Amino acid sequence: MKKQTPDNPNNSAMPFGRVNYILILCGLAAIILGFILLSGGGTSDPATEFNYAMFNARRLYVAPILLLVGFLFGIYAIMYRPKNNSNNPKNN
Repeated sequence: MKKQTPDNPNNSAMPFGRVNYILILCGLAAIILGFILLSGGGTSDPATEFNYAMFNARRLYVAPILLLVGFLFGIYAIMYRPKNNSNNPKNN
């Protein structure tokens, strides 16, 4: 039986920890909220009626910034690796 090491491709350890999954869910929640803020405000007949609600600050600034933050936070959550001090020798 082979000893499982980090270099062994058959290592059955989970690739992400609990913190990673929580951070990914927070990023996903920010993305969903950004798309919700981006939606709404249609008209019944666009040929005769123009809705100026599509130019409000929520749709032009808040929602796209929240989407960008959500995607960047999701990338950070995937790349995050907690510091493990048990492998580092103590320097006295």
